[in-house]
Amino acid sequence: MMGSMFKHLSMPFDGEELSRLRAGDYCRLSGALFTARDAAHLRLTKAIEAGDTLPFELRGQTIYYVGPCMRNGKPISAGPTTSFRMDAYAPTLYRQGVAATIGKGDRGENVYEAIRETGGVYFAAIGGAGALYANAIKSSRLVAYPELGTEAVYRFEVEEFPVIVAIDAHGCSIYER
Repeated sequence: MMGSMFKHLSMPFDGEELSRLRAGDYCRLSGALFTARDAAHLRLTKAIEAGDTLPFELRGQTIYYVGPCMRNGKPISAGPTTSFRMDAYAPTLYRQGVAATIGKGDRGENVYEAIRETGGVYFAAIGGAGALYANAIKSSRLVAYPELGTEAVYRFEVEEFPVIVAIDAHGCSIYER
């Protein structure tokens, strides 16, 4: 009964699937997502501007704003960080093909504009629920920037990762604007 209130989605995404989501929808994500915080976003953006090869394909991907706490190569806590800090970089990544981002808190108008323009989505995760999110991570692999420590880019395989559509592809939001 409880599971029926969630939309079950597989990553990576295609635009059509995301266009059907509405702000406030509860979702469970399964598949691959990538982690990136401030320092990784700066490096990815600089690489895009320089025309360099990126460490992973952006098209259709989801980026989770998290600095996971790892033990023996497995995340033991993986709660979201404040998304606003990535707002300077997020529009570039959406325009390069990123389909969705996951974090906590509202976004700036530049991100709303990029989401509407590209048909992307912003998912909200619950702050303080790092252990819950870590349990949804079935495997992790370091992808890029190991020198950044907890801010390195990882590829997580997740199952039933709980999120809420915070900003849908049409720019509608769960936040008061």
